[in-house]
Amino acid sequence: MIHEMADVQSTEVGAGCRLWQFVVVLPGARIGADCTINPHSFVDNDVVLGNRVTIAGGVRIPEGMRVGDDVAIGANASFAPEDRTPGSESTAGSDKITIHDGASIGAGAIVLPGVDIGRRAFVAAGAVVNRTVPPNAIVEGNPSKIVGYVNTRRSQATEAATGNEDPGFLATGVNGVTLHRMPRVVDMRGNLTVGEFEKSIPFSVRRYFMVFDVPSMETRGEHAHKQCHQFLICVAGRCALLADDGVNRQEFLLDQPDIGIHLPPMVWGVQYKYSPDAVLLVFASDYYDSDDYIRNYSQFLEMIKSK
Repeated sequence: MIHEMADVQSTEVGAGCRLWQFVVVLPGARIGADCTINPHSFVDNDVVLGNRVTIAGGVRIPEGMRVGDDVAIGANASFAPEDRTPGSESTAGSDKITIHDGASIGAGAIVLPGVDIGRRAFVAAGAVVNRTVPPNAIVEGNPSKIVGYVNTRRSQATEAATGNEDPGFLATGVNGVTLHRMPRVVDMRGNLTVGEFEKSIPFSVRRYFMVFDVPSMETRGEHAHKQCHQFLICVAGRCALLADDGVNRQEFLLDQPDIGIHLPPMVWGVQYKYSPDAVLLVFASDYYDSDDYIRNYSQFLEMIKSK
């Protein structure tokens, strides 16, 4: 359905689309099936919209933008066009905006040039997005920062371990991920916690690293391993750990030095919400090997499906 007061110049509009009054679509745009574009929206040349895209009123989709399937864009959201000074040459696509399948952009949000919005990510209303948003992330504010992940159970690690004060481990909602309470000795001279490799830490350790001085808006991790096991302890301050097995997703707040999380291979891990004094200690079962990392979430999901 194309409203009689719409100006649709493109011949590539998919079946089942509904384009309302005062919508303008330039000839070089390509629109998939079952899309809805509401009044006073503008779609420029060299734009590709996937299937089942919904665009609320008052939205301008700039030249070169790519929008995946099942994307929702709220009213008056703003997408900055390619950022270059008059007379300069194009940066060969580096400033183009891409929104991946299932993402949602809130009303009045501003997305700056070159930003990539990941699969099923959620941009809150009014957010100003000046950097790439990972898959499933929830961002808000100006400048935007990650405040959570969609469809995620949240657990405070210390609360999850409450009721089992003795050293040991508990299963979590993510396949293979376990929460460990390490021995803790309380003494007026100073407290102590200890772990034993291949016992309280369930693998032989070949490497360790520490993460610290992380700005509060930054994320770390954002990858999975093919073979390497990891064991994470926030020895000072606090940080949040997201664990994702491709089906289930759970977030843990690590804020005690006697609580650890075991991340086995083929689990996507993200660390964020670092306090200014946070120090994250990570033990690894293998030496560093760049080929062991899976850094693309879509590739991770494909590998999970093929197992």
